Order: sequence, then C-alpha cells, then structure tokens
Amino acid sequence: MTGGQGRTPPSSVVLIVEDDALLRMLAADVVEDAGHVAVQARDADEALAILRTRRDIAMVFTDINMPGSMNGLELAYAVRAGWPPIKIVVASGRIRLSPAEMPPECDFLGKPYLMSDLTAQLQSLAGRNPICA
Repeated sequence: MTGGQGRTPPSSVVLIVEDDALLRMLAADVVEDAGHVAVQARDADEALAILRTRRDIAMVFTDINMPGSMNGLELAYAVRAGWPPIKIVVASGRIRLSPAEMPPECDFLGKPYLMSDLTAQLQSLAGRNPICA
C-alpha cells in the first residue's frame, strides 16, 4: 500500500474470533486497514475448523467470553498446542489476565479498546519473529 521501504511488514492472515458480529466486522476492518487479510469466525469451534483447513493463518485475535465448546482462553491454549508459530491476542472487557494465566507468547488486550490499540498490537505482532521456526 505505501511505498515506504521496510516500514510496512508483509501482510499476514489474521483469524478474528468474536461472537458479536458488529465487533467482529469492525475488527476485520481494522485488520484490513492495517494491511493484513482478515478471516472471521463466530466461535472457537469455527476457528478450529478454519485452522485445520488453512495453513496461512499467522495470528489469532480472540475474545475470551464466547458461547460454544470452549472460550477464547481455552482456544488460545489449543492454538498454542496445535499451531505453535501462530501469534495470539486475547481480548476481554470482563476479566484482566496476567501473562501467567495465558499460554506462552500470548498478548492481552482489554476491552473496550481503541481501534488504534488493535492496529498497534497487530503491527507489533507482525514484526515479531515466529515462536517456532
């Protein structure tokens, strides 16, 4: 998008897991505005189905409180166990998590968050090296 050298990291595919359709679409817009590709899932079950069929997911951004067989924190642990290189951000407005309560190499974003906070988080993660080569 921009012609700057070395400034914009290569685009990544970001899986957004959010049961609130409006918040999910808003997050997808932010992800795409930041130069990434957004893939959307309504819950952890749908997210896991996507992860099993796509090998291009680089990041997962998930809400914690969701209906279904597992919440977003459980999803984060499942992603870390099954797809170690994927970068993870969990978000919640109801609880605050410390790093000790999350899987390794997982970031937390409190709600309500500014769209600029989400953009900064995505850019930070995109600039990090994968956890496993």
